[in-house]
Amino acid sequence: MPLVQDFLQRRDRRFALPSALMNQSLEGKWIRAGLGLAFLLMGAVSFVSYQNATQLMESSQQVRQTNTVLQSLTDISATLTEAESGQWRYILFETREDLERYQAAVKALNTEVFRLQTALDSTPEQQQHVDALKTLITQRITLLQQAVNGQTNQRTTPQNLLSAQFKENQDAIRRVINELRTTEEELLQTQMQRSQSNLQVRMLIEVLGTVLTFMVLLGVYALLYQQMIKRHRAEALQQKLAQQKELSEMKLQFFSMVSHEFRTPLSLIVGSAQLLAESLKPMLDPIKLKNLNRIHTAAKGMTQVLGDMLTLARADAGRLEFHPAWVEMQTFCLNLIEDSQLFSETRRSIKFIQQCNLTHAWVDEKLLYSILSNLLSNAIKYSPPDSTIYFMFRDQPDSLIFAIKDEGIGIAIEDQHKLYDPFSRGGNARGILGTGLGLAIVKKCLDLHQGQIDVESTLGCGSTFTVQISQAKPQDHDLG
Repeated sequence: MPLVQDFLQRRDRRFALPSALMNQSLEGKWIRAGLGLAFLLMGAVSFVSYQNATQLMESSQQVRQTNTVLQSLTDISATLTEAESGQWRYILFETREDLERYQAAVKALNTEVFRLQTALDSTPEQQQHVDALKTLITQRITLLQQAVNGQTNQRTTPQNLLSAQFKENQDAIRRVINELRTTEEELLQTQMQRSQSNLQVRMLIEVLGTVLTFMVLLGVYALLYQQMIKRHRAEALQQKLAQQKELSEMKLQFFSMVSHEFRTPLSLIVGSAQLLAESLKPMLDPIKLKNLNRIHTAAKGMTQVLGDMLTLARADAGRLEFHPAWVEMQTFCLNLIEDSQLFSETRRSIKFIQQCNLTHAWVDEKLLYSILSNLLSNAIKYSPPDSTIYFMFRDQPDSLIFAIKDEGIGIAIEDQHKLYDPFSRGGNARGILGTGLGLAIVKKCLDLHQGQIDVESTLGCGSTFTVQISQAKPQDHDLG
């Protein structure tokens, strides 16, 4: 970055600091919001997973209960079959083993019914079926007992009536067991479908929640990474600015020393050459007088270069002072034109055009003189001897306008973007003596006035530099 632009950029960074702080504050809010949203999503996913797990546990408990009921119904049917088988074998063969087998089956029936009743304790509708089944089983045991007692007591019972009661009781038991089994199977199917549905919903929510949480955390990470990069850049920029400032201070000290050491002998050379030229002019031939004038001009040019470099060094270090005051403009402009013609090696016609009735302006006289004198000097330097330079002055609401127009060599478009860089000169100005510091000084002095400069130029047709200086009129000053 050229040093001539460093001061302006540092000033722009100072003005942009509140905006940067606002951006950092906004990014901080986004990061906090993103983290809050991520925690909210994780909490929601955890809550839904907990509810779904609770439902799955309930469904699992219900499935185990249903399996217990179905197993109990199967065991009751098998035990009834076992009791009937033992009862009929005892009736046919009258063996004690068959009687004991029958009695063991009857005792097991009570246990199976109790287990079924316990399993269906929470379902009133099914409990009614269990009560009906319990009654039927009791009747069944009574009928079986009657058949066994009849065989033991050697009494005959109406076989047709007993068979009819057996069949009727058996059909009723099968009907109740089938109803219980059908209900439990339907309930089991419903629970399985609900569990499957809950599992799918849980998987969908977990996947969606995980993806959203990952995206939010990724966004937060991107913001944090961006802030880290900005902080590193700011630290690097701050370090660079500190180095630039230190370099500017060293340059200022160096140029101040050089200026102090060289100004005195150069001033002696300029003064002595001028006195010799005036006193010896009648006695010297033109060639010797011309050489004496060359000494005077060269020493004066070196003094001007030293002054320009010291001004730039002060500007780079932020030491260029700005002291505005009320200045009488017409006298200022006429003196400026007179000085420009007096100290110029080649005479040019400068036409002053004032297009306003403004008498005084609030400016720094030294800085404004440096701005306009450099522009007039360039116009004189790069214009042909028989051309006219126009120096125009007008005002606008809250601003002053100075325009300096020449008929010189002009400036190429590709050179106009670097006009205000130190030591930068146009490609068509290489054969004309100059340092390339004049416009850089103009820009530095103009920045302190919070003004701006524009240029319109065509190669071979001349250039027009327009300077606009803001006039924020002070409230506590008067013309005195």
